Order: sequence, then structure tokens, then C-alpha cells
Amino acid sequence: MGEKKVRHILSLSGGKDSSALAVYMRGRAPDMEYVFCDTRKELPETYEYLARLEAFLGKRIVRLNDDRGFDHWLQIYGGYLPSSRMRWCTRQLKLKPFERYVGEDEIISYVGIRADEDREGYVSTKPNIRARFPFKEDGVGHADVLRILEEAGLGLPEYYKWRSRSGCYFCFFQRKSEWAGLLEHHPELFEASKTYEKIDPETGERYTWAPGESLEEIAKPERLVQIRKKSPPAGKKERTGRALVDVFGGDDDDDEQACMICSL
Repeated sequence: MGEKKVRHILSLSGGKDSSALAVYMRGRAPDMEYVFCDTRKELPETYEYLARLEAFLGKRIVRLNDDRGFDHWLQIYGGYLPSSRMRWCTRQLKLKPFERYVGEDEIISYVGIRADEDREGYVSTKPNIRARFPFKEDGVGHADVLRILEEAGLGLPEYYKWRSRSGCYFCFFQRKSEWAGLLEHHPELFEASKTYEKIDPETGERYTWAPGESLEEIAKPERLVQIRKKSPPAGKKERTGRALVDVFGGDDDDDEQACMICSL
């Protein structure tokens, strides 16, 4: 019997680092598979950027989905919104579709953690998945990532003008200034996000996306003024953070606890 074939997979989120890694690895691993775990709750700018990246690569980006979707899992979890303490959205809509796609094959997963990030470690529940960090191996940093995307004619996704990460439009890790940005740029998605918030009629406990404040409260004109005065523009501050238990790695511009799967 011949040696078992190893599959090379690069997972994209629609963020700058994984996209730059896809450009960087083009031609270096000709049998590379590109995948995107699509929650169907992504920003329009994310889908547009992935289409542009796909055209540049000249290779299909496989869309991985959980057929039941976010609303199904919300019901399964008793209507409790995902949070930093219960990230069921990451597990059900990102990790599990990827693990089904991988199966039991031997996998090298290419992760876009940069050389200038303070992130170490890789933990996967599947022993057949190994990680490689080409940017760390080759000393590629933040400025290099921007240069790679510019030279490819891609630039940055449009959402970086007002948002610091990719991921679902109602991601609970958004800063309140980013919720204000969603209201400004996609009011229909802001309204859709509001429909998921609720108050428990028995206990009075509120279930909101942002800590301690509903989207209806955030959307009040006087509150928007306060938020915009207090918060710096999205993406202006460089941040680093800890690795999470996942198979994809993470982005640099996010709160240190943000799910790296979603925002790389």
C-alpha cells in the first residue's frame, strides 16, 4: 500500500490575515484546498471579498455549512444567545462543518497567525489535523500582510472601515462602536439582530448582544453620540491575544478573547 495522501487546507474567514495567507501560499502548495465556514449570517462585504479572492486564486473556495443554521441551534440552546461563556455558534456553525469536511484524512491546516503576534499553541480535538504557521515560519508581520493584499490588487475588505473583525453581523464580541457602524452601514441587519434579543418575563433577565445594553438602547441618537465620542475608529489599535481551542488561528485587531475561527 502507498503512503496515505495528506490534504492541505487553508480556512478563510473573510479577514485580512487568512486572505493574505491564501495569496502568500498560492503556487507553494498547488493542491491547496480553500474553505470558508459560512454561517449564512455574514456581512455582505465578507461575501464580496471572498468572491474577489476566489477570482484572484483561480480556485474554488468551498463553502461549508451547517444545514440547520443559526436559528435551529438557538432553539436547541433554549433561546440563549451565544456569548463569551457559551460559544455554541463557533462549535456548531464553524468547527463541526469543518470536521465533517476533513473526515479522518490526514490534514495540514494552514493558519495565518503572523510573526508579530503574541499567540502560541494549537489544539485540535482531531489527532489527524496538524497546523502550520507560514507567516511565523517566514517572519511575515502586519505590514507585510497589508503589502501582500495591496500587491494582489485586493486591499482590505470594506468592513474594516468601521469594524475590526470578520464574522457574523451580530457577533457578540463587537464593540459598541461597531454596533453603531452596523446600524449606519446595514440598518436592516441591525434590525434583524434586534429580533434575537429578549427579556425573560418571569425573571426580568435581559438577553442582549452587547453587555448591559440592548440594541434598541444603543440606537438612540444621544447614545450613539456618546459611543462615537468614546470609542476610537475600528481597527486603529493593534491588539494581540491568546490562542483558543480551534483549528484556524486568529486575527490581531480584536479583543483578546474573540473567537479566532471567525475572525482570522
